[in-house]
Amino acid sequence: MRTPSGIGFTPGQMSTLKLIMHAPNFIKLFTRLFTDRRVSSIAKGVPVLGVVYLLFPLDALSDLLVPLGWTDDLMVLAVALWLFIKLCPRRVVEEHVEIIDSGG
Repeated sequence: MRTPSGIGFTPGQMSTLKLIMHAPNFIKLFTRLFTDRRVSSIAKGVPVLGVVYLLFPLDALSDLLVPLGWTDDLMVLAVALWLFIKLCPRRVVEEHVEIIDSGG
């Protein structure tokens, strides 16, 4: 998989610090893609289901087991966001990354 120019990292090799530094750009990307009409409703439903799982009181591991309960919630949300990007048309994702990279 070719990394779109301007992203500034190689997928799978991002340190926690870089992830935190890029968090505002990721939020912009998810927001822009979620409001883009070229992205399918099915793709938009994936992060919604991830958030519903996060908020739903009954889940795979109880939140009473604090580290494990929160970890599974965060993993489900991370996978949902990753899958959302994968389900979006590649050209649309690249277009929004270029816009965000140029300051938009």
